[in-house]
Amino acid sequence: MGRLDNKTAIITGAAAGIGRAAAILFAQEGAKVVVADIAVEGGEQTARMVREAGGEAIFVRTDVSRAGDIKRMIKTAIDTYSKIDVLFNNAGLALFSALTESTETDFDKMIGVNLKGEWLGMKYAIPEMIKNGGGSIINTSSIDADHGHSGASIYCASKGAIVSMTKVAAVECGPHRIRVNCIKPGPTDTAQGTGLHSPKVIKHIEARTPDGRWGRPEDIAHLALFFASDESVHISGQDLAVDGGMEVNSNLNM
Repeated sequence: MGRLDNKTAIITGAAAGIGRAAAILFAQEGAKVVVADIAVEGGEQTARMVREAGGEAIFVRTDVSRAGDIKRMIKTAIDTYSKIDVLFNNAGLALFSALTESTETDFDKMIGVNLKGEWLGMKYAIPEMIKNGGGSIINTSSIDADHGHSGASIYCASKGAIVSMTKVAAVECGPHRIRVNCIKPGPTDTAQGTGLHSPKVIKHIEARTPDGRWGRPEDIAHLALFFASDESVHISGQDLAVDGGMEVNSNLNM
């Protein structure tokens, strides 16, 4: 039996990268997967990939910054699979510019997706999890939550807030047998990872990472699977980095 047999999992930002890797892995472990993303073509492709591999999945177009979309996502999951056991708040946005050069539009867009999107997901998933007797919520932050990354003031702020929000949610949800944990990916080989950087920056990051490589989407997906499964039944309120040791490397030369 798989670790997620008979569980329903919603994964946002699942049209590509970490979300797609998690959708495929969760399905392989027995979950029924709700693929949520604003990108229709990629989201439908992820759901199709899951089904072609023998799993169960549906796609719901979702702008996580909009409450109406999140409500529809939750309703579709309930209407299709009767319950929600797991919410993987994975959707995220990265825009980089100096603090004084960033615009209000940049701020509103990134906070809306990264922070508000995860808040909305929890707000509307938690009542359904309570009805179901419990569940697991996995939020996605970043190792940048703990560091001053030049040119990323809004991004870092949003990711830091996610860690704090996770801890509060874990305290509030504990009596309802809902666990809330947070993953902090390091540099990861996705469109928003290597896709945003020059070859020089990519090599620089590899040199700073003790294990000598960028993270892969599957690296994060496997931790999400652990948090989603009953194997982490007594773990809540935690934020864990998946970064090859970059965060604790005392020999970094910026």
